[in-house]
Amino acid sequence: MAIEYLLLIGSFLIILSIIISKFSDNLGVPALLLFLAIGMFAGSEGPGGIYFDDAPLAQSIGVVALIFILFSGGLGTDWIEVRPILWQAASLSVLGVFVTAITVGFFVSTVFHIPFLHGLLLGSIVSSTDASAVFSVLRSRHVSLRAHLRPLLELESGSNDPMAVFLTLGVIQLILIKDQSVISLVSLFFFQMIIGGLFGLGFGKAMVFLLNRLRLSYEGLYPVFSLAFVALTYSVTATIGGSGFLAVYIAGLMIGNSEFIQKKSQMRFFDGLAWLSQITMFLTLGLLVFPSHILQVLGVGLLVSGFLMVVARPISVFLSLMNANIRGKEKLFVSWVGLRGAVPIVLATFPLIANLPDAEWIFNVVFFIVLTSALLQGWSIPFSARLLGVAAPLIPKRQYPIEFAPVPGVDTELVDLIVPYQSAAAGKSIVELGMPDDSLIVLISRNENFIVPSGGTFLQEGDTVLVLVNKTNLPVVRSILSELKPANDREASASSSAPGS
Repeated sequence: MAIEYLLLIGSFLIILSIIISKFSDNLGVPALLLFLAIGMFAGSEGPGGIYFDDAPLAQSIGVVALIFILFSGGLGTDWIEVRPILWQAASLSVLGVFVTAITVGFFVSTVFHIPFLHGLLLGSIVSSTDASAVFSVLRSRHVSLRAHLRPLLELESGSNDPMAVFLTLGVIQLILIKDQSVISLVSLFFFQMIIGGLFGLGFGKAMVFLLNRLRLSYEGLYPVFSLAFVALTYSVTATIGGSGFLAVYIAGLMIGNSEFIQKKSQMRFFDGLAWLSQITMFLTLGLLVFPSHILQVLGVGLLVSGFLMVVARPISVFLSLMNANIRGKEKLFVSWVGLRGAVPIVLATFPLIANLPDAEWIFNVVFFIVLTSALLQGWSIPFSARLLGVAAPLIPKRQYPIEFAPVPGVDTELVDLIVPYQSAAAGKSIVELGMPDDSLIVLISRNENFIVPSGGTFLQEGDTVLVLVNKTNLPVVRSILSELKPANDREASASSSAPGS
C-alpha cells in the first residue's frame, strides 16, 4: 500500500478516535473500548474493510506503545504518595499476578477439559491489570479516591506487567520444551526483576544528570533526547535479559520525582505521546481481531471473564493484602478495579507467533475478556467507589494563567496556598504580612477571578494565592497564611456575622 494511503488511513482513524473519546466520559465508557471498537469497525469484517492479520507486527507496535505508556505513567507518579504503599503494590504485582494466573488456569483446565499448562497460559496472559486503562480511568475527572487507593492501584498496574510477561513466556517454554526446568524459570524471574530494577534506577539518574548538564541550544531537542533515552533504557535492559518494561517504569518514576530542565513541557510531551501510543495500540489490536471469531467463544468468554472478576481477582487481592492495614471495603474496591486492557491482547499474540495448538482460541477468549472488563468494570468504577465508601470529594484541578519552570541550582518553586477562614492574614494587605524577602505573591484566585496583586492588595478568607517561594522558607509562608486570628477576634467576627446582629 502506498505511503499516502497509509497516512490517510492512520491519521483519519486517530482523529476519529480523539473526537469520539471526547464524549466517552459523558457516556461512562472507557476510552480504550472506543479505540478498540473503531479498530474493529475499520477492520476486515467491518465497514472499513481493512484486512490486517499480522500478529508479529501488532505485537511490535504493542511493545513500543507500552514502553512509552509505562514511562509516562511512572513520570506522573508522585513518590511521596506511593512510598507508604510500596510493599502492598509490590505484593499485588508479584503474588497477586501469580495467584490470578494459577486460579484462572485451574478453572479453565477443569471446566473446559484442556491441558493445565494451556489453561495456565490463558491465566498468565490475563493475570495483570492494564496500566493504560487504569491510568486513564483513575486520572479522569470523574474518579476521586480516598487516601492511598489511587497510588496503590496505579503503582500496581504500572509494575505488574513484567510478572505477566514472564509467566506468559515461561509457560510457553514449558509447553514447547518438555524438559524445561521450573527452577530455572524461577531464577530467571529474579534475574529479570533485579536487572530491570537496577537498570531503571541507573538510567533514570543518568537521564536527569544529562538533561541538567547538556545545555542544548534548542528547547525542542530536550524531548527528542528523552524519547531516545527511554528507548535506550528498554532496549539495553531487554538485550541483557532484564525486564525492559520494569526498567522504563522505574526510570520514569525516578525522573518524574526529580528536577530537570524543561520538566513541565517534557511531561506534557510524554502525556501526549502516551495517548498517541494508547490510540495506536488499541486501533491496531482492534484491526487484528475478527469479530465473528469472538462470537464463537461467547459462552467460554463469559464464564472465564466472570470467574476472573468475581473469584480470581478478589482471591489474589485478599491474599496479597492479607497483612496490609487496608479495610475490607477498600480491598473489595481494589478487587473490582482489575481492569484488563491492551497488555493481555499483546501477550495473546505470543502463542499465535509460537504456533501453539490453542493459540487462536486463547487470543479470542482474551479479547472477549478485555471487552467485558472495560464494559462492566471500567464504567462502574465511580459508582462502586461511592457504594463502598471509598470515594473522595472531587477537587477540580485549578488552572493558572502563568507557569514557572524550575531552574537547576535555584531552590525556588511556585506553590498555591489557601487563606483559611478565620486566618489572621485575612483583611491584611500583602505588605503587612511580613513575608520573607525571597517570597512573592504573584497571583490571587478569588471567586473564579484572577487578581495580579500589589503590596497594598488585601487578602480575603478563602483566597488561593500563588506564591513564588524559596523551598526553605515555604514552612514560614504556610504559617503566616494559616495562623488563626486571636480568640477574641474570632468570637467578635462570629457574633457580627450571626443573624440579627
